[in-house]
Amino acid sequence: MTTGNSPSTQTRRPDRAALAIAVFLAALAGLIFWDSSRLAKVASYSGIGPATIPFVIAGGLLFLSAWTVFAALRADFPVRERQEVAPVVWIVGGLAAQMLLLKPLGFSIATGLLFAATAAAFGKRKLWISIPLGIALCLGVWLIFSGLLQLSLPAGPLEHLFW
Repeated sequence: MTTGNSPSTQTRRPDRAALAIAVFLAALAGLIFWDSSRLAKVASYSGIGPATIPFVIAGGLLFLSAWTVFAALRADFPVRERQEVAPVVWIVGGLAAQMLLLKPLGFSIATGLLFAATAAAFGKRKLWISIPLGIALCLGVWLIFSGLLQLSLPAGPLEHLFW
């Protein structure tokens, strides 16, 4: 028999990322508990008021936080693969562009650019195809929301051509 550090006998350290997520979940639960405790106590025949569901959600988040701590201390999470940065940058850039361009250019163009950036993040780098396709799809969504559902989405120059 050999004595050594074989991979099956090595103990893994607690997962620090999972512990950070557990702390975030607990802080979010505490914030929801605090905020919903400030709601007015409304007496009703069933005892359920406006603070009931936020308390349930906060309790669920607290349970998930405790479960995450337990799993992190047991090193129960699988080893994660290396994070690819480029797709995240494409998507975050698309979201930033949408937020900046939503008011001046309208829903269709801004969200079409987000569609193209997300497609590029997933490997479809032919922007000359995905940008017009995204704008056309988003214009269809805008027409449905604005025309049929009577909901207000930001209108830009393209939307003013149709409405």
